[in-house]
Amino acid sequence: MTDIMSPPQPPAPPRVRWWRRPWIAPLVVVAVAFIAFSLPPYATFDEAGSRVPAPDFFPPHFPLLASHVIFGSIAMITCCLQIWPWFRGRYPKVHRYTGRVYVLAGVLPAGLLGLVVGAATPFGHVARASNVLLALLWLGCTLAGWRMARQRRFTDHRRWMIRSFALTMSIITNRIWGGLVVAFVPLESLGSTPQQIGETVAGLTTWVGWVLPLLLAEWWLERSAAKRRRRPAPA
Repeated sequence: MTDIMSPPQPPAPPRVRWWRRPWIAPLVVVAVAFIAFSLPPYATFDEAGSRVPAPDFFPPHFPLLASHVIFGSIAMITCCLQIWPWFRGRYPKVHRYTGRVYVLAGVLPAGLLGLVVGAATPFGHVARASNVLLALLWLGCTLAGWRMARQRRFTDHRRWMIRSFALTMSIITNRIWGGLVVAFVPLESLGSTPQQIGETVAGLTTWVGWVLPLLLAEWWLERSAAKRRRRPAPA
């Protein structure tokens, strides 16, 4: 029998429909288009199709790079599903399974391979430092988010996974910055030889490519936290 003296329960928050997140569809389209362009030269493990020249001092560079691209593609696709609020709320069990795929078959192998490939990059010391630091942060943020989920600290899990998402997708912004530099900056101002120009462009775009998305993610997290703090507490 219901206790008539018990206080009324607050109404459940309204469910946000899938079409109320207009950024999901463009994100998926961009991610799929990027993978369709980037993956084919490496999916067959044919070194002739590589877009990155293999350094002479590290012969296994190409097979490790190809594996990194394949696992990174898995991370990008599953990441799109993980951050979709409607999908996450409608299919929580699938969300958990795809989360395991994202971590164990995406970020973890791609990040470890990225450490090796990034350290052996042919694009100079500036790009090398950026690639190694990016791989470490990518692994660290993702594993921290995984640990928070295992401890059922879902607010902290969400924050770490938003950082992981920003780093996962930073490869796309890296290419965008590279195209802008090549299109609008006089190449002769970047170096006197093709190698110097390539190293300058790579060094600049690799740092901006992931630092800016990570800063934007931190800004968004702090902005959302400030909104929650200003929100009046329920009676």
